[in-house]
Amino acid sequence: MYVLEETKEQNVTNEDIDETNIDENQDVTEEDHEANAEKSEEINIEEVLQENEQLKQETAQLKDRMLRIQAEYDNFKRRTNEERLAERKYQSEKLATALLSVLDNFERALQVEITEENKGLMDGMQMIYNQFAEALQSEEVTAINAVNEPFDPNIHQAVMQVEDGSVASNIVVEELQKGYMLKDKVIRPAMVKVNK
Repeated sequence: MYVLEETKEQNVTNEDIDETNIDENQDVTEEDHEANAEKSEEINIEEVLQENEQLKQETAQLKDRMLRIQAEYDNFKRRTNEERLAERKYQSEKLATALLSVLDNFERALQVEITEENKGLMDGMQMIYNQFAEALQSEEVTAINAVNEPFDPNIHQAVMQVEDGSVASNIVVEELQKGYMLKDKVIRPAMVKVNK
């Protein structure tokens, strides 16, 4: 009997040891789980913070890119609008330039001496000339005033110089060919004689 009791005690003792080991293992595992959870939370927080920082940088870059594209688009729109306005403003420049030589010929023809024989013809030419000049003025083509004006190389083309003591220096004394402007642009400078 004694042997049996001893074995029972050993069994109980082994069971107690196993339970204690299980309890200790459970304590260790719970502590490990808590420590691991804290580490994974720290790792997750660091990862989230890094990812957040990266997303902020990407957002800033995209915003900067969007602003640049918007600025480029606004500049493109402004440039094309300015080009379109300039094109409309000077759309009749080629036609006006081509018609100036016709206007010059009309002026030369009107300088012919009027006689009884050509009076009707000259009156008709004068009316046509007036209509022609009005049509050019309606497109804002205007003659440049040159005689007795100070010489301006932007609107005058000096082809001759004269010395005249009765006129101040650098003044236009004679216009050889009329100059014209379309709105604010010179389409043909006036050919002039200038006093030295």
